Amino acid sequence: MTEDFTDRKDRASAWFRSLRDRITAAFEDLETRFDGPGAPGRFEVTPTSRADGGGGIMSVMRGGRVFEKVGVNWSAVHGTLGERAQKAMAARGVPGMADDPRFWASGISLVAHMVNPHTPAVHMNTRMFWTPGAWWFGGGADLNPCLEYPEDTAHFHAQLQAACDAHSPDYYSRFKAWADEYFFVPHRGRARGVGGIFYDDLNTGDWEADFAFTQAVGSAFLPAFLPVTERRLGTVWSDSDREAQLVHRGLYAEYNLVYDRGTKFGLETGHDASAVLMSLPPVAKWP
Repeated sequence: MTEDFTDRKDRASAWFRSLRDRITAAFEDLETRFDGPGAPGRFEVTPTSRADGGGGIMSVMRGGRVFEKVGVNWSAVHGTLGERAQKAMAARGVPGMADDPRFWASGISLVAHMVNPHTPAVHMNTRMFWTPGAWWFGGGADLNPCLEYPEDTAHFHAQLQAACDAHSPDYYSRFKAWADEYFFVPHRGRARGVGGIFYDDLNTGDWEADFAFTQAVGSAFLPAFLPVTERRLGTVWSDSDREAQLVHRGLYAEYNLVYDRGTKFGLETGHDASAVLMSLPPVAKWP
C-alpha cells in the first residue's frame, strides 16, 4: 500500500476533534445544570506535543459538581515507531514494519471519574491508525459502576447495540464479547466494569463504511452515558458507598497501568505522559 491517505487522515482527525468539542460542551452544560455544591466545573485545556511529530489537546476537569475528574483528549500524531512498537505491530499482523515503520494516528480518548458513587465511571475512545502497509479503526466504550444498577447497564448497552446494528448485524455480539475479554483484570479474576463494546484492527476494505461505523460509536456515547448520569445525580450516598467507589477506582487504575493497549502505546511512542495517564483517578484505595 503506497497511498498516503492524506485526505482521509484529515477527515478522521477533524471528526475526532469535533467529537471532543461536543462532549466537553455537554459535560460543562451538565455541570451548570446540576444544582450541586460549589461552582460548576470547567475544563482546563492544554496543548500536547510529541517530539517525533504531531500533538493534541488535553482537556481535564477536576473538582466539579458532577465530575471529580474527567479527561477528554484529542490527538493527531505521526513519526516512526520504535523497535518495541514495531514488534508489537508485526505480532498483530501489520505488514511492512521492518521496511517502513512510519505511522500516523488520530483519535479521542475519554475517562470520567464521578463525584457521586452511584453515577458510574466511564471510558470511551475511537481512533484511526495508518502505516504504509495498512490502516484500521478501533475504539469502544465501557461502563464502570462501583454500585451497579441493572437498568443503567441495559440502557448503556442498548445505545451501543443500536449504533452497531445500523452497520452490521453481527457487530454488537462480536464487539461486546471482545470488550468482555479485553476489559477483564486477570490478576483479580474479574471484569473492571459491566462492559460495553471494544474493537480494533477494523479494516473491511471499505474505508468509508469503517469510518462511518466509528463515527456512529463516538456519536452514541453521549446518549448512552448522559441519561444514566442524570438519573443518579440526586442519589444520596454514604461513607460506605464512597469507600466502594475508591476501591473500585484502584481496580481501574491497575487495569490501565498493566493491560491497556492505549496506555502502553502512548508511553512507548513518546506521547505526552500526562495526557496518556489522564485516565488515572484522582483518589483511589486498595483493600
